Amino acid sequence: MKKFIFAVVAGLFVTSIISVSGFIKTSQNIRNDVLRLHVLANSDTVEDQDLKLKVRDAVLEEGKDIFGGEINVENAEEKIATEKSRLVDAAENVVKQNGFDYDVDVFVTDEYFGTRSYGDITLPAGNYTAVKVTIGESAGHNWWCVMFPPMCLPAAEDKTDIDMYLSEDEVKVVKCNPEYDVRFKIVEWYEQIKHLWTKE
Repeated sequence: MKKFIFAVVAGLFVTSIISVSGFIKTSQNIRNDVLRLHVLANSDTVEDQDLKLKVRDAVLEEGKDIFGGEINVENAEEKIATEKSRLVDAAENVVKQNGFDYDVDVFVTDEYFGTRSYGDITLPAGNYTAVKVTIGESAGHNWWCVMFPPMCLPAAEDKTDIDMYLSEDEVKVVKCNPEYDVRFKIVEWYEQIKHLWTKE
């Protein structure tokens, strides 16, 4: 009987390891495929947080020709470098119209994000390529969305079918409920350790 129980426990352990390993690998594939937009406010004052959303809208509206699916992880740096001046100009015009003189920058970066949900999808923790918009000191709370697959409004006026952009395994992961899937927490722990390790 003890041998049977041991065999069952060992089998469950091995199955769990395989499941988590597969989840980690798929999470990495998601990070390789997803492009994020990250907008940082000057500060956490009500005025700066409100301005952040106006800048976000201006950048999305000005760049809607590329943010509707044309930009992705592979071409993000090239696309943003080409369109940067008009995106920055649109953002700075909004800043000035609202009575501020903050500098604005728009660039592509590799950045760590924790596990986050956007609408009905959840992105696992780890480093993602992101189009980053910084306002002034960029010391306030941020706003983010998924730029590819195109889910940022107004670029994606219709609900994006992520099945068109992600693999079947990736879709299964992003549509999981993180509250009931411990693998998201395991991935987050794993990625936090990696992130801290690479920073040293």
